[in-house]
Amino acid sequence: MKTYHRVLTIAGSDSGGGAGIQADIKAISATGSYAASAITAVTVQNTLGVEAVHPVPIDIISAQIRAVVSDIGVDAIKIGMMQSGEIIRAVCAELDAAGVKNVVVDPVMVSTSGHRLIEESAVELLRSELIPRARVITPNVPEAEILAGRKIVSQGELPLIARELSCGGRVSVLMKAGHLDDEDLVDVFYNAENDSVLELHSRRIHTKNTHGTGCTLSSAFASYLAQGLDLDDAARAARDYISRAIESGAEYSIGHGCGPVNHFFAL
Repeated sequence: MKTYHRVLTIAGSDSGGGAGIQADIKAISATGSYAASAITAVTVQNTLGVEAVHPVPIDIISAQIRAVVSDIGVDAIKIGMMQSGEIIRAVCAELDAAGVKNVVVDPVMVSTSGHRLIEESAVELLRSELIPRARVITPNVPEAEILAGRKIVSQGELPLIARELSCGGRVSVLMKAGHLDDEDLVDVFYNAENDSVLELHSRRIHTKNTHGTGCTLSSAFASYLAQGLDLDDAARAARDYISRAIESGAEYSIGHGCGPVNHFFAL
């Protein structure tokens, strides 16, 4: 019998379908893996923004993770929205029990519309407990500024910032440049396992349809790791996938705000 490459996404739900668990499942599926999920929070949102966040009880979050790991099994885990310190501690305990190497953390803190998605008290736990358990993290510039504790003004700083966020060279870091102003974008991937820096070049795509780009990129990265790609190849493939999804999604109109990327551009 054939087997699937299995990815578990642990994140919040987006009722608008463009980000969170919904984007993760689309991206994992579109890149050829099997998506399972553990929902950490239910959000009330659409393309215009987040109206409310309702956290899922801690025991239910843990039980979802155990249910997937014990039966389906997991080749990679993608972690997104972690609203509170209690959720972070519970997820860390489940990661330790599962023993999965391919853990990709998207350190979600603020939505595209500017709504804060993590409690202030949880940021330090994200930095000190969750990120060190990852194989890869995928911060954008605003998230990296919070984690590093300083402003980032140019793409030239990204290799240094990536190394600063690597937990002493133990965690690989994909630094995304999209929040800066350059037309020629250079995302930077610091591979902590061979101490190298990979530059990923692209042209800026002018579109308002960027909702869920971080969720989509990190999920694609986890999917490619689940399929056995090495870190550099997974970074290249994930960056190519999100670029093509943004480019294709720019042709569509949905909702009245920031629309989603086109996860299934290849169909």
